[in-house]
Amino acid sequence: MTTSQAAGQTVAGRIGDFLRARRARLQPDDAGLAALPGRRRVAGLRREELAQLAGVSVSYYTRLEQGQSVNASDAVLDAIARALRLDEHETEHLRELAARRPRHLKQPPPERVDSPTRELMRSLGDVPAMVLGRRTDVLAWNPMARALLAGHVDPAAPDRLEDRPNLARMLFLDPYIRDLYVDWEYKARAVVGSLRLVAGRHPEDALLASLVGELSAQSQEFADLWGDHRVKPCEADRYRLRHPLVGELTVTQQLLAVARSPEQSVTVVTAEEGSAAADSLKLLSRFAGPGTDGKAGADRPLRYPTQG
Repeated sequence: MTTSQAAGQTVAGRIGDFLRARRARLQPDDAGLAALPGRRRVAGLRREELAQLAGVSVSYYTRLEQGQSVNASDAVLDAIARALRLDEHETEHLRELAARRPRHLKQPPPERVDSPTRELMRSLGDVPAMVLGRRTDVLAWNPMARALLAGHVDPAAPDRLEDRPNLARMLFLDPYIRDLYVDWEYKARAVVGSLRLVAGRHPEDALLASLVGELSAQSQEFADLWGDHRVKPCEADRYRLRHPLVGELTVTQQLLAVARSPEQSVTVVTAEEGSAAADSLKLLSRFAGPGTDGKAGADRPLRYPTQG
């Protein structure tokens, strides 16, 4: 069995893995409980304590955590979610895990960008924008998005299935992307949390399993974040970038759902009007335009000062 296949069998995370990780975050004092007597062998709440908070029997909760209890009701799952202080996204993830049954991995069809989405991309002009698939594959980008986020990557790479850029892979394994985010750890947690949500919805996705296996093997940081089982969608957030051509700038990255392809999203990058960051984006648009070799920036990799 390959590493990616092994990861695929647990890519969504068994419900027990998720519950144990969340139990470890809480102490009896946090939940208003008196600690049970005896030495605590595990971090966080014991099963008995969580069962008490959720109002279920210890034996039932134990079976649930061991994956032996089927058809758990929404009322029970909601009670456990409240006891664990899960947010709405974590609660939905818990329900996904509870509803899933073991499945064989499947090779999903290639993700493609439809014509209306490409028209939307063109209409955005100099606003950096890219289309991401559900596994954070870059399915398309405009010249400004590439210049801002990955100017060293072949501009045509998203059009080739065999070597499409992948945001998660670049974030953990590409030193240029790692250096781009001033608070790299914050961005990394956001991407992994979003991938966790996708894994809960698509535990049979062989390509996602392969990606998780690859990153777990090549990045201990990814493995640690994946093992933490935190889930959170990437929707909108502000990031401080350290760009090799235009310096530091703070931008907002927003993900817009694609109506006809709900597993895809358009990432749009903006800066506050009149800000230094907005001026930096205008300056960057010059690098994304025609170069001294007569080729458009969209047709050639950008040369960073550190590349000589």
